[in-house]
Amino acid sequence: MNFDIIRAGRVVLHVKDLDRSLSFYEALGFIETERSERNIYLRGLEEHNHHSICLREQDNPAVEVISYKVQKDEQLDNLAKFFQTKDCDILWKEAGEEYALGRTLRVSDPSGLTVEFYAEMEVVERMLQRYELYKGAKVQRIDHFNCMVPDVEKAHEFYIQELGFACSEYTANEEERIWASWLHRKPSVHDVAFMNGQGPRLHHIGFWLKDPMSLIDACDTLAALEYGPNIERGPGRHGLSNAFFLYLRDPDGHRIELYNGDYLTSDPDFEPIRWDLNDPKRQTFWGHAAPDSWFEEASSFLNLDQTAAVSQQEPVLKKSKPTFVI
Repeated sequence: MNFDIIRAGRVVLHVKDLDRSLSFYEALGFIETERSERNIYLRGLEEHNHHSICLREQDNPAVEVISYKVQKDEQLDNLAKFFQTKDCDILWKEAGEEYALGRTLRVSDPSGLTVEFYAEMEVVERMLQRYELYKGAKVQRIDHFNCMVPDVEKAHEFYIQELGFACSEYTANEEERIWASWLHRKPSVHDVAFMNGQGPRLHHIGFWLKDPMSLIDACDTLAALEYGPNIERGPGRHGLSNAFFLYLRDPDGHRIELYNGDYLTSDPDFEPIRWDLNDPKRQTFWGHAAPDSWFEEASSFLNLDQTAAVSQQEPVLKKSKPTFVI
């Protein structure tokens, strides 16, 4: 069944202090669309939808949901029926219950990720040519999610075979077990990646920048505003995806990737690129080695009714930290 999932859409992050979080995200160049007593809605300069990040003030930092946009509202009903046949829990939210959105379907997918699907979001002014508003990283749009899951092959096969995603690149070990996978619906490298690790957890949200210099500008801006310690990894370039990257931790520990430089994947004869698990260039084509925190730390998901964190499991495959070489 074709559900016509378009792209990664938005994320809802629980944070402890809205003003503290807003200062950080404004330093990156996000646009504040709107705020209420307990929510701030942010978007990139290119985005015409109401938001791609919702910051929601709560006592404990967590990930409420990651979301995908679908083509038509009626496809939500097909998705609901499909996930129920897989014995996955679902939760409907009526139009307006999530501010600026039409009705949404939330599910606990087979890997335990809390995922939302929606078709309609309020349209707002695109700021693409409002150059007087460009600052920090000049963030353009949401690009992808990266999730730590205990069984990458299970997630990989489900999203390809059942939801219609395509694989652009993957990492395999000597036994050809898939250790990490990059999957897409839009014609770029990924809308979601799955990496081997304790989970399910959200490793990071990736945001697209207009050029590599915007990433350097972000470093300068963050350092000037005393956010230098929030830079966790980079700048550097991945072998996987060819991305020029910078990883940051927001004030609550949620990881953000600033991202530029991947490639087109829309051709029907495109073949997934295989990387060997022991190839050090797969994660760091050039740049400093990733710190231990990058491999071990990630944000916990809440369950559908937000009463508790989703329980986590150790990975099926042995953890493997690549050896760094220049």
